[in-house]
Amino acid sequence: MAKVLVATEKPFAAVAVKGIREVIEGAGMELALLEKYTDKAQLLEAVKDADALIIRSDKVDNEVLDAAKQLKIVVRAGAGYDNVDLAAATAHQVVVMNTPGQNSNAVAELVFGLLVFAVRNFYNGTSGIELKGKKLGILAYGNVGRNVARIAKGFGMEVCAYDAFCPASVIEADGVKAVASTADLFKECQIVSLHIPATPETKGSINHELMSSMPKNAILVNTARKEVMDEAGLAQILAERPDFKYLTDVMPAIHPELAEKFGGRYFSTPKKMGAQTAEANINAGIAAAKQIVDYLVNGNERFRVYK
Repeated sequence: MAKVLVATEKPFAAVAVKGIREVIEGAGMELALLEKYTDKAQLLEAVKDADALIIRSDKVDNEVLDAAKQLKIVVRAGAGYDNVDLAAATAHQVVVMNTPGQNSNAVAELVFGLLVFAVRNFYNGTSGIELKGKKLGILAYGNVGRNVARIAKGFGMEVCAYDAFCPASVIEADGVKAVASTADLFKECQIVSLHIPATPETKGSINHELMSSMPKNAILVNTARKEVMDEAGLAQILAERPDFKYLTDVMPAIHPELAEKFGGRYFSTPKKMGAQTAEANINAGIAAAKQIVDYLVNGNERFRVYK
């Protein structure tokens, strides 16, 4: 009997675990839970006899893979998978998958929670502005980016997008203006929402030059990854431009400095909140369970990610 381990420092909601259990046990497999663990040694012990592993933001590195002698598949319940060492997984002949799209609406809604907070001056009692008629730029037009565009239209915003891997025709078909480059997006849009992954090419790519090119009263929202930001450049632009605001769901390493100096124009959630809804929690967990069953039973690698 195959054993599926759910290892989560931040556990799934009880209803999600119930759904995962129904999928796994319904397929004749064993489900084991490691929730709220506080030490990596607990994870290393738990994976020893696991055939499959479901994680959230938990790190799966070479040490974990070395300990997991029977492991065949890891599924990250969510879109991002930079917490999994893909090269090490490949070396251990372990398949890695994500669950794209399951958290996308939750993250997109958070973008607008942050944006309304920003344009109303952090609810400090002063007069703000409205989102209607403002130009929003979406960097990366994947599942989250498309949901951001959908919601933005409801606010009456003008929407632009750039994605190096998505044809302009696809973007334009959604009634969104496709621009030619990241640089063009930042120059044209007063508000930019980041949805790029953290890769060697994107790390630190949102730099001072890009941010300084944004129009007056710029707002930059990051619900993607903190690594894509040039934090020194961010601190510099906030110091240079009193009209610049930065709101993020991924706390920068220099958060204390930014919060102290730019409290009226800078905000970070205390921990990543984008996928923290009951619906996203359930959707991603159950999707992960179904993908594991489909892989172990049928060999389906549809959602496999590659280094």
